[in-house]
Amino acid sequence: MRNKMIVLIVLCFTLMLLALAPLNAQDATPAVVECPEGSPNLVIAAGAVGIELEFLNGMLEQYMALCPNVTASALEVPDLTTDRLGLYIQFLGSRSPIVDIYNIDTIWPAIVAEHMINYYDFFPADDPRYAQHFPTIIENNTIDGRLIGMPWYIDAGLLYYRTDLLEKYGLEIPQTWDELEIAAKTIQDGERAAGNAEFWGYIWQGKLGEPTTVNALEWQASNGGGRIISAEGEVQVDNPETIAAIERAAGWINTITPPQVLGHTPPDSQRMWESGNIAFMRNWAFAYKVSNEEGKATAGKFAVTVLPAGDSGERAATLGGWQLAVSKYSEFPDAAVKLVLYLTSYEGQKQIAQEINYNPTIAALYDDPDVLSATPFFIQVRDVFQNAVPRPSTVAQGRYNDISNAYAKAVSEVLNGESDARTAMEDLGFDLDDLMIEINGG
Repeated sequence: MRNKMIVLIVLCFTLMLLALAPLNAQDATPAVVECPEGSPNLVIAAGAVGIELEFLNGMLEQYMALCPNVTASALEVPDLTTDRLGLYIQFLGSRSPIVDIYNIDTIWPAIVAEHMINYYDFFPADDPRYAQHFPTIIENNTIDGRLIGMPWYIDAGLLYYRTDLLEKYGLEIPQTWDELEIAAKTIQDGERAAGNAEFWGYIWQGKLGEPTTVNALEWQASNGGGRIISAEGEVQVDNPETIAAIERAAGWINTITPPQVLGHTPPDSQRMWESGNIAFMRNWAFAYKVSNEEGKATAGKFAVTVLPAGDSGERAATLGGWQLAVSKYSEFPDAAVKLVLYLTSYEGQKQIAQEINYNPTIAALYDDPDVLSATPFFIQVRDVFQNAVPRPSTVAQGRYNDISNAYAKAVSEVLNGESDARTAMEDLGFDLDDLMIEINGG
């Protein structure tokens, strides 16, 4: 009876907020929640990419207004995913109760699964709150039958392009990597001839580590070279298609791509793009909102589309996204689960889509008029999010970092001119074969 009364109070308060709130994207419908009992003090570890942390703090304030018995705060963690995972492992390895909820990358479920609660222990597997998410994401977050992460938002690589410059030079949106190279060089040459020596055609992320893995997988997969390691455990790097894809990207450096990208993370590329001196950029969805902010050189002058196709005729965008996992060591697991369900609900994801243009994991939101009004490019790229290329995190069985680091190192050697693609991929193939033998207990 007590819980029902709490829900009724929260529902009434929510309706009051709606009546007072202006009808715009910044004041999207709050989620209706069942407040936990007691006075839990919850900490959620989240990133600071783009405006994610600012948005999360706003959501937590909204939640505490709905559930005044709860204290919830965000712990800022590193932008670079490898650094963030390292911090998480320190907390989890020591069984620290400091953090209750971890925002985990789509490639981490198998790595952190032993430290996380199973959501099915709190709500049965047939609960409709699970079914509303893309099934592939629920599957990705399920380890040995345990759902350890609730999908918060999905991501995939996108191509940002300057609409004003395509119009200026009479160019169409590039559909292939070859067309992108031509368009980038045409615009770059034209802008430099007009006196802008700082202008470049195309930027992406090449910092050693996950940024390189993410980008190189898109080049490889779109060229028909496979997915690093297949779902069946087959190593797929030492083949002509992958070698050609990596060689092509190496040829961009100092031609249409500045050498600085070899140190770029996504926020680094975003800042360079905002200067107005870039024609095309590969990045995640977070860049859309900040690129349109008043005063930015890119505001109102760009659009977003799918990444180009390779020689195979296929397009590929690396699957990204983040999930919310509750620590086994939390002192308030029930309260933490309730907060997670609030953040990942239809209304919660509608807010994140409207306010910072992150991509929902709930399919119905791609047909929501309010969401499409705030983020029109969702219409173009919905299929990209549903069919994005996964990294081999599941088949790696907790050794994904070893696989990704080896892959990124080999690709970086080619991009930096330290090795040719054929030799680098051949050596990488041997290394990954050995790793898979270890992983499979051979």
